[in-house]
Amino acid sequence: MNWKILASANEFASLIERSHQRPQVIFKHSNRCGTSGMAKNRLEKAGYSGEIDFYILDVISNRPLSLQVAETLDVWHESPQVIVVRNGKAVYDESHIAIRMDDIKEHAMAS
Repeated sequence: MNWKILASANEFASLIERSHQRPQVIFKHSNRCGTSGMAKNRLEKAGYSGEIDFYILDVISNRPLSLQVAETLDVWHESPQVIVVRNGKAVYDESHIAIRMDDIKEHAMAS
């Protein structure tokens, strides 16, 4: 798994722009949460090196950005949470133990 760090509003704006060329995935993660660690480990074990960019957003150290992501993409703020972004919009989001790589790939690559 090749995580890119999402830590600024400028990086988020760039992610939105890139979503018009290829799917982008944001994983909102808390180092303090066992469920978040489990979800992250499951994604890493599933692995993916295809046509999707994966970003990790630390919701503890970047709370304002995490809230901005939720507001901009019109999704409820949760952690852990995965958000699939295509063409500037959230096309899928899921949280906690329901986070699965198969679902991410399905929604990211849907026509």
